[in-house]
Amino acid sequence: MTTLLSTSDLQVALELRDLSDPAHGPHAMQPLLDDVLAALTGAWRCRVDVRRHRPLVSVEDNYDRLGYATTDVTRDARYSRYVAETVMLRSHTTAGVPPALRALAAAHTGDAEVDVLLALPGLCYRRDSIDRLHVGTPHQLDLWRITTVGAAGRRWNAGDLQEMVELVVGAVLPGARARTSPARHPYTTHGLQVDVHTGGGWVELAECGLAAGHVLRGAGLDPDRWSGLALGMGLDRALMLRKGIDDIRVLRSTEPRIAAQLLDLAPWRPVSAQPAVRRDLSIVADAPVDAELLGDAVRAALGPAAEDLESVTVLDSVGHADLPEAARRRLGLAPDQVNVLLRLVLRPLAGTLTDQQANQLRDQVYAAVHRGPHQEWAARGDVPAGVGRQR
Repeated sequence: MTTLLSTSDLQVALELRDLSDPAHGPHAMQPLLDDVLAALTGAWRCRVDVRRHRPLVSVEDNYDRLGYATTDVTRDARYSRYVAETVMLRSHTTAGVPPALRALAAAHTGDAEVDVLLALPGLCYRRDSIDRLHVGTPHQLDLWRITTVGAAGRRWNAGDLQEMVELVVGAVLPGARARTSPARHPYTTHGLQVDVHTGGGWVELAECGLAAGHVLRGAGLDPDRWSGLALGMGLDRALMLRKGIDDIRVLRSTEPRIAAQLLDLAPWRPVSAQPAVRRDLSIVADAPVDAELLGDAVRAALGPAAEDLESVTVLDSVGHADLPEAARRRLGLAPDQVNVLLRLVLRPLAGTLTDQQANQLRDQVYAAVHRGPHQEWAARGDVPAGVGRQR
């Protein structure tokens, strides 16, 4: 039985603002998206079809119709967010490609030539680590140029794919150097990873490839008559690179000094950084330890205060057999549990945290992730206000 999202968690996910969508208010991510689409359509002279599908998708569209194996680890509930056995919150915007291709097939049943750029931007939902570059609800963009082969039999090839890479990189980071390396995706052939060179070194920007024949065929497009280029890119990372932002939490900040800078693509002017506050927790956890699941639990425990969380890191994990007997007794560690040293780094984007506030946040996290019979609270008193004992 697949672990399903709770109703409250689903509601929180569906209410999250999509920064790429003008209907949710202006944001710098939107002119960046416009620049990318303008570069491609300007060079290709093709039609663009921007599709914003709902985040709830069928598991078939998210995985099966794209060619993912039934045993692929990415399907595990540790990494994907299921709301029913056959429905999930999309883990990538590529989940919108099969229905977009089906709509294209239904609209073009004759011999007319077609040249269209399918653009699918939006939020994705998955388990991810917590740090300055990653978040569990990233924005992505899928770009698929789909054409009929035509009487001349012209099909897209590696040279066309390289042109697409150059156009996208030039739109996101004008003047930046790019390199490609082989990458495998179940929905493309001749797949590539695209890296760009920044002041901090090489950074991944996108992945791309030629549209796989099985994806076209499954949507009702005969691969003998249709051809495609496909590219996927993280919009959060692209915007951070464009503006010179080094902390992904900045993109959602409502602090006036920060939010005012997130309306255009002008270079980022750093706002005075608040001091980081570190709290190390020694917890008992069920084995095996999964950093992504721990990250999810930490976010849920902090609620709105999660925006103050810079990172969560598993520093060490020691099993029952590797701990001295005295330590096992002190922790109340069961044979199927491990002792985890967890580090929280709290750094508010605006304001500062007092030691007491940091301890209260630490205790909220501790109560949510500690699975042992004995508790150690940092805030004054036993259990901090609003925190229930972990059973």
